[in-house]
Amino acid sequence: MASRLLKISAGVFGAGVFSSSGYYLYHQKIELNDLSIVRFGRAAATTAVISYDYLTAFRNLPYGTENYWEIRSQVHKRSAEKLRDVCCANRGTFIKVGQHLGALDYLLPEEYTSTLKILHSRAPQSSMEEIQQVIREDLGKELEQLFISFEEKPHGAASLAQVHKAVLPDGRTVAVKVQHPKVQAQSSKDIVVMEFLLQVVHWLFPDFAFMWLVEEAKRNMPLELDFLNEGRNAEKVASMLKQFDFLKVPKIHWDLSTKRVLTMDFVEGGQVNDREYMRRHSIDVNEISRNLGKMYSEMIFVNGFVHCDPHPGNVLVRKCPKSNKTEIVLLDHGLYQMLNQDFRMDYCRLWQSLIKGDMKGIERYSRRLGAGDLYPLFACVLTARSWTSVSTGISQTPVTHSEDVEIRTNATLYLPQISELLNRVPRQMLLLLKTNDLLRGIETVLQTRASSSSFLNMSRCCARAIARYKRSKTNSRTRQLQISLSETVTLWQISLYELMLWIRSSVLASWIYSLLSYLPYTH
Repeated sequence: MASRLLKISAGVFGAGVFSSSGYYLYHQKIELNDLSIVRFGRAAATTAVISYDYLTAFRNLPYGTENYWEIRSQVHKRSAEKLRDVCCANRGTFIKVGQHLGALDYLLPEEYTSTLKILHSRAPQSSMEEIQQVIREDLGKELEQLFISFEEKPHGAASLAQVHKAVLPDGRTVAVKVQHPKVQAQSSKDIVVMEFLLQVVHWLFPDFAFMWLVEEAKRNMPLELDFLNEGRNAEKVASMLKQFDFLKVPKIHWDLSTKRVLTMDFVEGGQVNDREYMRRHSIDVNEISRNLGKMYSEMIFVNGFVHCDPHPGNVLVRKCPKSNKTEIVLLDHGLYQMLNQDFRMDYCRLWQSLIKGDMKGIERYSRRLGAGDLYPLFACVLTARSWTSVSTGISQTPVTHSEDVEIRTNATLYLPQISELLNRVPRQMLLLLKTNDLLRGIETVLQTRASSSSFLNMSRCCARAIARYKRSKTNSRTRQLQISLSETVTLWQISLYELMLWIRSSVLASWIYSLLSYLPYTH
């Protein structure tokens, strides 16, 4: 009887605790998804299901058979879908990390990247009440006191924030980027959860070494959540690339900006991968690809200050309303990579070697960048080209569909080695690899991949960067003059080669060939 009474009492107590907890959560307006235990439980359950699938799916399956590859592809697809779903459910940092994975086209199996890419369109939206609350807390005024109009429907929503179109009292149209109110508090806890679960997965699957992903999130998330840092980055890159009249960076309104609110000029345009938009507005696809390459080569090789999130939503194209010239609009300046000088010089020399097919240079500078004996894999990962193309010189061989298929297949076959490589190379390299993949994705859609102009721009920037570095290392005026002269000769050689390519592909060349064909042949 006593034991029965004890059970009843325990049940009543448990029900009371459960009811009172529910009552408290309801009246405090706390959503279950805001609780760390719920977010952890959801992520842990997903990790367990995916791990079990990989542990059991390949039993009694001979490695390398047709059935093995078919089952493996199915497991990749199922797992990617579960990963996508948990990112959508937990939102915030989970979506941000999922988007990062989705951008690694040539590093992860295609089943993962294609499935996770949709996270760019699955970003959560905060309610208007939440937006007003953030603005009230950070700017100290109501919306109506700051703007004469403020569109309730977001112009765009991302994993960490959303953007609203508004009009200032003086009539200027601005974009107001407002951080989702719960992201700041949840991000550090979410990263701890990811770190723990990745350690568990690494213990189960020793070849799975993706701890670099958590390290990057730890380092970058606080920077991305500080919108004042984003504003400073925007002004820095605008000043750094002011020589490019095709580049537009929206002006920041500092009086209406805080760590969670960023106000800037509103600029309209089409996404950089929208070929139909470019056709309708008479925008030259090749010009856009060429200018994008110039801009990023300057950032990476010359300045070492790199915008690391060039997905299509952050790079717009348009015709300038005043000049009617084509412009590239660069948005979302939260994530930049500052390259140290030694790393940047090794990276410059590596790309020079890759363009020329200089095998000794490829090995030397790949090793200096931490690749070790995996330098052939590193060269293929960096360029998204086959070893055959790398050996020939990537500027000499066009990209083919069969080569793309080979690269994607190898990304699956060599996943353990790729994981090891990514854990070896300097942390600066990880964001550059992501940036490379995003730019390659844009070029693929625009059908301008591996164009000669992109290699020429890279060659120019590498030559200028190395010459500048050499001049900084000597006090001899004679030596500085020699370096400058050598740089000028190299740049002239590149320009001459570019002219030859233009003549070869131009109408002038076809006229000359036609004229020669009419000349009498003499022995």
